[in-house]
Amino acid sequence: MTAGTGSALVLNAGSRTIKASLVDRSNRTLATADADRLDGSGDADDRATLERLVGAVRAAAGDRAPSVVGHRVVHGGSVFRSPVVVDDAVLARIDELSTLAPLHNPVALGVIRAARTLLPDVPHVACFDTAFHATLPEVAWRYPLPDRWLDDWGVRRYGFHGLSIEWSVGRAAERLDRPARALDLVVAHLGGGCSVTAVRGGRSAWTSMGLTPLEGLMMTTRSGSIDPGALVLALRRGLSADELEAALDHDSGLRGVAGSGDLRVVEAAARDGDARARLAIAMFVDRAAAEIAAAATRLRRIDALVFTGGIGEHSVRVRGSIVRRLAALRAGAPPVLVVEAREDLVIARAALRHARPGGS
Repeated sequence: MTAGTGSALVLNAGSRTIKASLVDRSNRTLATADADRLDGSGDADDRATLERLVGAVRAAAGDRAPSVVGHRVVHGGSVFRSPVVVDDAVLARIDELSTLAPLHNPVALGVIRAARTLLPDVPHVACFDTAFHATLPEVAWRYPLPDRWLDDWGVRRYGFHGLSIEWSVGRAAERLDRPARALDLVVAHLGGGCSVTAVRGGRSAWTSMGLTPLEGLMMTTRSGSIDPGALVLALRRGLSADELEAALDHDSGLRGVAGSGDLRVVEAAARDGDARARLAIAMFVDRAAAEIAAAATRLRRIDALVFTGGIGEHSVRVRGSIVRRLAALRAGAPPVLVVEAREDLVIARAALRHARPGGS
């Protein structure tokens, strides 16, 4: 067996799959693999799935064992503002935050628990999508709601996709040949979940997602922002909280309008003349352009508009339509960059740094 000195196993549980990659200290990806997403229970089935996934990655890397495991966790609340080495107390706090991210944090917990059982002799580091947004000013993170909603329930804007945005900012700095601290960027992460972030001097200044990953843009199966009165109406008409949550998370967005949450399917239907598919794409573009315009008002200038995420990277039609909608804002025509999402490399760097004695 090859020694694992200086390599990080990254486990990234998404909405449909869990991806694993082995990354060395030079940020070189040694191997990748993916599998159906774990259900978050941490039971024998989860452990068996993870064992097959980790085995595939290690085999592809010459049976190289990792020296640390890095985990993506969507919601760190106000508790976790940077990566942290996992222990039982950390797991308990992540579990408490599951009420704010019921679709994501329980799955992350299941992955971490299964991974700690499978790889008990190496440190595990949790990296949080919310942490990048710890720099949001109060004017951006506070909602105009009664104080007790914030004080008792933690209702505020947290923001998400931070690992992806951090990577995009770094890549934009490289491609523009300028330090990140000198850049004002708008980063549009368009994938299964969609968000827009205003980045001022390399730091988050405003972001479209809020308390949960539901706020903001129209997404593939999530509604994005709608009139809160519609939610009150649905509850008064007899929907339970669970039914309402399921409708907003799973049956809305592209799926709610066009019948499918897969943009490729919707685009194909639109090409064949399907009116609902065309409407869904037009709505998606309209809301994305509006949020990008909103982000621009938080910046002194726009040095670049960055697209990332599966849709942002691969849908030329959607990307082009959004940019055309923004023509009125393009004074000086800032560059439009497309960046491959690589949260795994951000997680690997953080995990290797925090696993070292004295890491911070």
